[in-house]
Amino acid sequence: MGQKVLLSSKEINIILHRLACQLLENHLTFENTVLIGIQPRGKFVAQRLTKILKEEYKVKHIDLGFLDITFYRDDFRRGEKTLEATKTNINFLVEDKNVVLIDDVLYTGRSINAALTALQSFGRPKDVELLCLIDRRFSRHLPIQPNYRGRQVDAINEEKVKVMWEENDGEDIIYLVNR
Repeated sequence: MGQKVLLSSKEINIILHRLACQLLENHLTFENTVLIGIQPRGKFVAQRLTKILKEEYKVKHIDLGFLDITFYRDDFRRGEKTLEATKTNINFLVEDKNVVLIDDVLYTGRSINAALTALQSFGRPKDVELLCLIDRRFSRHLPIQPNYRGRQVDAINEEKVKVMWEENDGEDIIYLVNR
């Protein structure tokens, strides 16, 4: 099993700043826009983007939530491994809001499909956009595409994209891993 560095810490930081600028262009004040990180790994991307928007671009208020999709997945009871739920934390209304769903890697599209279903429990958004740090564009099972993407990766199915975060893994780095 070999691995190759896709993005270094510096490259991840540059991409996060670019994504923050793209969000800012489309949602200037975030008055009617909410950010929702898909648990567990989209949480880190959402938190970083929120920090950049508040500290560097002086956005005064951003509603940030985290959505657990465990029980909405179509493969919930299929594998031998028991899936563990994380915590949903959305303490604002999504009704008539612009929602930006945020995840680290867009692979088959099944997680995003589950997130869209789970989101319905919180109301009917005006609009839903998708932001992902890594888009594995040739691996899609569902017709789902990101509105904002950090980097497109042409990984074949035997390869895995491994995203590591300072807060969770001790460093910011993204690998392409051969299984």
